[in-house]
Amino acid sequence: MTEFISPFFFVLVLALAYLILTSLFTVKQQTAYLIERFGKFQSVRQAGLHFKYPVLDRIAGKVNLKIQQLDVPVETKTLDDVFVRVKVSVQFKILSEKIYDAWYRLQNPHDQITSYIFDVVRAQVPKMKLDDVFVRKDDIAKAIRRELEESMNEYGYGIVKALVTDIDPAQEVKNAMNRINAAERIKVAAEYEGEAERIRIVAKATAEAESKRLQGQGIADQRREIARGLEESVDVLNRVGINSQEASALIIVTQHYDTLQSLGEHANSNLILLPNTPNAGSDMLTDMIASFHTSQRLGEAMKLENNQPKIKKELKEK
Repeated sequence: MTEFISPFFFVLVLALAYLILTSLFTVKQQTAYLIERFGKFQSVRQAGLHFKYPVLDRIAGKVNLKIQQLDVPVETKTLDDVFVRVKVSVQFKILSEKIYDAWYRLQNPHDQITSYIFDVVRAQVPKMKLDDVFVRKDDIAKAIRRELEESMNEYGYGIVKALVTDIDPAQEVKNAMNRINAAERIKVAAEYEGEAERIRIVAKATAEAESKRLQGQGIADQRREIARGLEESVDVLNRVGINSQEASALIIVTQHYDTLQSLGEHANSNLILLPNTPNAGSDMLTDMIASFHTSQRLGEAMKLENNQPKIKKELKEK
């Protein structure tokens, strides 16, 4: 009897041990198990050691509570009829308080999220020109997140972030954009070069004008000093008994010889001084004085001739 009972008892113990071991299970961190009893939802078990009734209960599903990412490429057309491929990255997770909804109410969350992304992108991008798509990509991302949050929260999914990670137009469009940018930069460079050239021209003209002004002022000062020196020279000669006419002739002759001397100091000079006689200065002054006297006498004669009718009239009246 003892020999017959021992193997049976041993099998029973093994069966009970197996049932106990299979009834115990461990749930990892950031994971949740759904337990069903006779095909009906029973409970949600999260991280830790758990027990389920053997035969009666079973693990219906395992849910990942970590943040997941879904990348969706969408091809659409912009307002200026440019086809562009937009890549959208959505980060989402299952809400811990809505694990039941996430498991039982939604068959394929990836397909659902992809459909909403397509809908939003193809509703927003065709309203924008290509340049605006690049500038307002954050607005597109916000519209995607807003739409997903309104629809996916109902099914137990929370949207963490929505990003437009890439905007890729056709290669021909890229080449055209590069040419436009290059032409624009060349235009700006030409404008800057033109402005720089204008500044240089204005600065040069201003410098030349200032130089000429200073040069004219210098010449005027030089002539003023020459005139003052000549005046002083005449006064000195007058004080020693030489009259003004003779003093002027002497000064002119002296300047004439000074000029000849300065020309002689430069052997390679091409300057020719005409007339070139010692009496030229005195003769020129004499001619000038004679011309002045002749003009003066001519003016007096014309004045006298004009006054003759008046004189005759006065004599008749007397």
